[in-house]
Amino acid sequence: MSQSPTSEQKQRLLEVMLESRHGDQRQESLNRQGKGHFHVSGMGHEAMASVGLAMRDGDMACLYYRDRAVLLGRGVTTRELALDYFAKRDSSTGGRQMPAHGSYRRFGLWSVSTPTGAQLLPACGMAWGMQMDAKQTFCVTSIGDAATRQGDFYEAVCFAIERALPLLCIVEDNGFGISSRTRSINPLALGALDAGQWREVDGTNALDVFAAVTESIENLRARRGPYFLWVRMERLSSHTSSDDQKLYRTADEMAQLEQGDPILRLRDEMIRDGLLTLDAYQALDLEIKERVRAEYAEAERAADPTPDDLERDVLGKNPPIDEAPVLPPGKYRMGDTVNLTLRAALERTPGTILFGQDIEDPKGGVFRLTKGLSEAFPGQVNNSPLAESTILGVAIGLASYGKRPVFELQFIDFIAPGWNQLVTNWSTLRWRSNGEWTCPAVLYAPCGAYLPGGSLWHSQTNEASIAHFPGIQIVMPSTAEDAAGLLWSAMRSDDPTIVLLPKHLLWVEREHAKPLVPVPLGIAKHLRSGDDLTLVGWGNTVEVCAEALRQLGDHVSADVFDLRSIVPWDREALSRSVRRTGRIVIVQEDTENCSVGQMIISTLSGDASVWSALQAPPALVSKGNVMIGYNPILEFAALPDARRVVAAIRAVLAHSHSDGAHQPRTTFPPPTALPDAPPRSLQEIQTFTPSATTPAPAIRSLQENEITLRVPILGEGIRAARVVALVKEPGDAITPDEPLCELETDKAVYPVEAAGAGILHEWLVKLGDTVEIGEALAVVHADAPAAWSSGHAQTAPAPHGFADADPAHGIAPALSPAITKRLGKVVPVYLTVNARFENIRAARRHAKSRGEPVTPSLIAAWCIVRAIEKQPSFRREVLPDDSIKQWEDFDLGLAVALDGDRLVTAVIP
Repeated sequence: MSQSPTSEQKQRLLEVMLESRHGDQRQESLNRQGKGHFHVSGMGHEAMASVGLAMRDGDMACLYYRDRAVLLGRGVTTRELALDYFAKRDSSTGGRQMPAHGSYRRFGLWSVSTPTGAQLLPACGMAWGMQMDAKQTFCVTSIGDAATRQGDFYEAVCFAIERALPLLCIVEDNGFGISSRTRSINPLALGALDAGQWREVDGTNALDVFAAVTESIENLRARRGPYFLWVRMERLSSHTSSDDQKLYRTADEMAQLEQGDPILRLRDEMIRDGLLTLDAYQALDLEIKERVRAEYAEAERAADPTPDDLERDVLGKNPPIDEAPVLPPGKYRMGDTVNLTLRAALERTPGTILFGQDIEDPKGGVFRLTKGLSEAFPGQVNNSPLAESTILGVAIGLASYGKRPVFELQFIDFIAPGWNQLVTNWSTLRWRSNGEWTCPAVLYAPCGAYLPGGSLWHSQTNEASIAHFPGIQIVMPSTAEDAAGLLWSAMRSDDPTIVLLPKHLLWVEREHAKPLVPVPLGIAKHLRSGDDLTLVGWGNTVEVCAEALRQLGDHVSADVFDLRSIVPWDREALSRSVRRTGRIVIVQEDTENCSVGQMIISTLSGDASVWSALQAPPALVSKGNVMIGYNPILEFAALPDARRVVAAIRAVLAHSHSDGAHQPRTTFPPPTALPDAPPRSLQEIQTFTPSATTPAPAIRSLQENEITLRVPILGEGIRAARVVALVKEPGDAITPDEPLCELETDKAVYPVEAAGAGILHEWLVKLGDTVEIGEALAVVHADAPAAWSSGHAQTAPAPHGFADADPAHGIAPALSPAITKRLGKVVPVYLTVNARFENIRAARRHAKSRGEPVTPSLIAAWCIVRAIEKQPSFRREVLPDDSIKQWEDFDLGLAVALDGDRLVTAVIP
């Protein structure tokens, strides 16, 4: 129920509102005297003081920049606001933020940001933390009416309602977005919000605001939230000191502004009620005005920040590495160690919260990284909406509240919708609040390419884009043990950390004889010692580097590093190595422009001790300034491969300064002798090299018409599978589209079908084997080998490496024997449609009623034919000469499974 304030509460409310008004007026005057730089006015918004007056210890607020009255009502002093105005060293931001952008942790007042609406989702995170802890506290957040058109506003409203959060969301509607009039275009006016959920309040009447605020807060403490207030008020001054509202408001409007002054309305009501006299009001007004003047004068004399203060609190100091193992010795894949490390954090670290799309069981994440965790830790592992800004925004709110959020993005490519939270709040919070607020949050996400089928938005690494912004740590493991160790250290840091997990490496398994231990951030892994050059990679490119050195054999002695920690990065280790070797080759998967590799080269070249030791220009092997395409030819043409790394190594070793120092032990032919043309077809880039954990089956010499059936692409992000069924026996006849075996991946069971007719000669695998993309499965005697060649088979073992090509054609293909397994000329696409039998039966009855008897098979065939007619790509065949034929006439073969594993087949011209 609405509450009427007592006379003491009215008096206190009036005092705070007057203090807020005189603070605004003082800053305006100081600006005109040249003693300040900028002013953001809260005049007209003073009735919001009720919010601050109603808050108690444990309550939190994420406000916007017109809420001076809220701060004063909560207990912040005018002197503190004056220090913020003058940007003094002892201000709440250390002089780092504009006026009206302070933060006061002792009062639960979060650091104000300028980008409008960026505070709403963090407020949801704080309220969610309170709800988890069953506290009788609440979080309040405010926003201007123009900013309600921001996407974060809708995401915050939805999340607050979905979770029934103890959140008070207040829209302070002054009718303007700088000069743009908003009263007819805000979401409430447009009907985009449920008006029944929003209580409209007259913001020029401080007592109405008091009643609405106190009633809402009472309900929030009783866990009846969230509550939404739409408070209409008057903006009594220009948008900021850089604006002049007389340019866009009429003279009549300007003359009537005083009618919307909440201070005058409260004064007049208190006088009418006998609580105040005009003389008493004027005396109070003068007293507050002079006190404000004195406090600003005192603040003006305070010390300014020094240049040395600039770099404080960009990142904190990470805690010492815990010597206790994260995981015991054992056989692990990177995906396994991520799951087990998350489990260990949930068990050992109070306040750990997991949140992400589809991460609850039974799905356990699109990469199954959280499989089993929501069942084991109910309430700590939660599905998020399909809203990346919500994921990042809620994370920083939970972290600011005191939880330990470890949140998942399905792919790092999808971070773009959350970019506002990343660069506005994640990266800046510690620095802009002078170290008062921190963001101990972890965001982990699969990244990278080298597994076909990802295209633009499932195949990027994006480390350079994120690393551009100070205040965020970034790591990218290339092994299971580093995934566990880096993730564990990230979860113990008090700074935001992005953990990028190369999806191509997620399911590479190997034995670990020693326990998996925490890995310090900022320390590169030294993989191999050498004298000829320094070779650096991270993520997927560590494997590329290893393959390049394997091809070079004993000819090159390389000092090899896995950078693994990108921010901070191990400058000292690389500098020390290059000073000794005199040469460096960096291999990265990210785009070349403004990249980490360029940063390393620039930094090392700027070090005089490194520069003087260099015997060749630093080399960067990188994805060019291009996107990743869906067709594997386009993907692998873009990415660094072993051949290009070999060429770069040979180039830097062939170069030497005249003084003869640091000469390589071996002379190599010039790199132009290497093939350098993009592949014309997948046939040119077929290669198969089993991983160290997958023994290669012996394949005898193939006879005429014999083909090797190989593991097809099993879905985006899948590298390996387990053989769970061998449907055919050696000697069995095979018909087109017939299932031959079943492979189980971490996502699904995948049937492998015949691309043509023939006889199964022999299996090269057995039940339970783990196989990788491109690995040989069986030998088939094909009736027509050409029918198989466009699928997942080949007529002879793949060559090790690439066919020679004209080096004048540009980018080299990026397919490395150690990276990508056997591919056919055309990647098959499988489409599965679940149809309800009752619908098919109804269609059949309808046809029969018209004298057109049809079978369910014919209905299915009709649907398929219509699809093939409309999608020409289904009617294309790659011929042996690599030309493409599109058929206008075609036959459709249809097989229907019956009881007892019988098939009824038909060909429909």
